[in-house]
Amino acid sequence: MFDFCVVGGGMVGSAMALGLAKLGFKVAIIEPVMPVPFESKQPPDMRVSAISLTSEALLQDLGAWAHIKNMRLCPYKRLSVWDKPSCRTDFDCQAIEQPHLGHIIENRLVQLGLHAGIDADQNLMFYQNLKITKITSVDVSEVTLEDGQIIQAKILIGADGGHSLVRDAAKIGVQGWQYSQQALGIQIKTYDVQQDITWQQFTPNGPIAFLPLYDGFASLVWYHSAADINYLKSLSKIKLKQHVLQHFPADLVDFEVLDVAGFPLTRMHANQYFKGNTVLIGDAAHTINPLAGQGVNLGFKDVAALLSVLNEELATHDRTTVLQPKHYCHWLKKYEVARRRDNLVMMSAMDLLYSTFSNSNMPLKILRNLGLKLANHSGPIKNNAMKYAMGLA
Repeated sequence: MFDFCVVGGGMVGSAMALGLAKLGFKVAIIEPVMPVPFESKQPPDMRVSAISLTSEALLQDLGAWAHIKNMRLCPYKRLSVWDKPSCRTDFDCQAIEQPHLGHIIENRLVQLGLHAGIDADQNLMFYQNLKITKITSVDVSEVTLEDGQIIQAKILIGADGGHSLVRDAAKIGVQGWQYSQQALGIQIKTYDVQQDITWQQFTPNGPIAFLPLYDGFASLVWYHSAADINYLKSLSKIKLKQHVLQHFPADLVDFEVLDVAGFPLTRMHANQYFKGNTVLIGDAAHTINPLAGQGVNLGFKDVAALLSVLNEELATHDRTTVLQPKHYCHWLKKYEVARRRDNLVMMSAMDLLYSTFSNSNMPLKILRNLGLKLANHSGPIKNNAMKYAMGLA
């Protein structure tokens, strides 16, 4: 029997499994669809994340960061946000005495970096490319795989995304909605010096953004209605570039369109983060508007919080005691209290930002431009806000 079974071998689930193993627990992890191995000649993936400094520190502690750096990533040192070009807020890593603000990395490569650590850890058993057919949990959880294997564990962790089988099996309810808009991701190759800035402009139709990648590659993000997204996806690469040039700011350097994909936008929050011996992390517990790139960083914060409360318990109790039902409900509650409110605050803040900036109400437009202009000259206040967004405060 395993101490923990982590369902979901994505970025957050893999980090969770690796962290638990490093604490000395016996861990099973299940991933039904393994990522394609890395090759340097591969074009960049569509799905990328802005990895914060705090998430980077976690990945370093887990031993995964070196594997990720050996593949490819792109640090960004500056960040700009604006509505009207003359009223913008600019952030710079030098203002908070950091070498960078974060990295833009393909999700698959973060996942592969963590998998390299998992493969080297003797406390971990990795069940790969196997779907789950049944989950039962009473005092012990049993996960049945499609090949007939049954995995037993004292604690079951759901890290299996927004449509979590683990959450459904535990009968944990959710609240949320799907936004009326969608996001269009446009993969491009730029023809200029390597960019070290990520920026976002708010328009009445929604935000548009630029995320730099390695070797001059980059991603554009364009919020729009579902109908407009489908229209833009139907265009040729040349015509799509023409539309981008008409609507994106002059900050965008010359480029070539490589690929395009649309993504729905949803908000979801689980009514509870644990029930019995089942606990939720990452997108299984919360999905957020990706406006400020906080999604996976919130998931990594879940991992860090759960590892932290376990470390506290292990300071005074052995592993066997920590995993007893009368004991684990105590530290699972501490995890839920630590994370649920913080995640709710971030989700609500993103919704407020989204609704405030994505409209053409003139009085509100004047106020938000004034706010951005004042924020750019607010000194310590701006730097503290940047530290919070980077996970440093």
